[in-house]
Amino acid sequence: MVLETTRWDTAESLRSPEYIAAYLEVVFEEGDPAHIGLALDNVARSEGLGEIARKAGVSREALAAALTDEGDPRLSTFIGVMKALGLRIVAEAA
Repeated sequence: MVLETTRWDTAESLRSPEYIAAYLEVVFEEGDPAHIGLALDNVARSEGLGEIARKAGVSREALAAALTDEGDPRLSTFIGVMKALGLRIVAEAA
């Protein structure tokens, strides 16, 4: 018997701003830059990568390249994406 599976796309499960914020909070706490890039990619795709890129002031292609496990987005891109997603960056003591 062959087990059939369905491809899971995290972006499809990110439906509310609260869920998105909680998801990113966990990834940021982990602190792995590769995971942060992938998480931001998931969130940007859930909201529409082209629209997020436009709001962040970068091309869709540049954003897609930056938000990979090997990408290293500029701080201005990171901040632009967070603002485009309606999120803010908060610093707190560890």
